[in-house]
Amino acid sequence: MTGLATETPHPSGPEIIRQLKAAAVQFVAAVPDIVTSEGLLWPIERDPSLRLLRLSREDEGISICAAMSYNGTRAVLLMQQTGLMDSLNAIRAIAVDYHLPIVMLVGLQGKEPHCLPEFSSAYGVRIVIPVLESMNLRYSLIEMPEHVHTIRRQIDLCYRKSRPHIFLIGRAPNLQ
Repeated sequence: MTGLATETPHPSGPEIIRQLKAAAVQFVAAVPDIVTSEGLLWPIERDPSLRLLRLSREDEGISICAAMSYNGTRAVLLMQQTGLMDSLNAIRAIAVDYHLPIVMLVGLQGKEPHCLPEFSSAYGVRIVIPVLESMNLRYSLIEMPEHVHTIRRQIDLCYRKSRPHIFLIGRAPNLQ
C-alpha cells in the first residue's frame, strides 16, 4: 500500500453542518482553524440554529463541552491538530477520566490531500493517529464526501456511551 488516496474530492461543509444539527448539536466552541474556517466555521457563524462560542484556547473548549454535557446540551469543539495536541491533558483528565461525551472536529493543517494522515510529510499530522490510539481515543477520518454521513451516528454513540470522539478532517470542507 502506498498510502495514496485515488481521489481528491472534499467533504461537504453544508452536509457536515446538517449532520451536526441532526445529532442535536446546539453549540460549537471553536478556535479558528485554517482547514475548516471557510467550509465550516464561517457558515456555522452565520447559522441562526447553532451558537458559536469563540475561544482563545482549545482546552477551554474541553471544559465548556464537558459542562454542557452534564445538562444534556450537545456541543462540539472545532480546532486544528495543534490545539488537539495542546489539549491532551484536558482531554485525558476531563473526557477520559470522567467518561464524558466530548466531540471534537479537528482540521489536519498541513496534511496533503493525496495521502492518508499516517503517510503525511508533516510530522504534526503524522503523529495524531498514533497519539489518539495510544490514549484509546475513538476517532473517525473525514476525508471523502461519503465519510460525512457517519458524523450523526458517531455523535449519538459518543453521547450514548459517554465517551469522547474525534473527527479528523483531512481535507478542507467545500461550500457545496
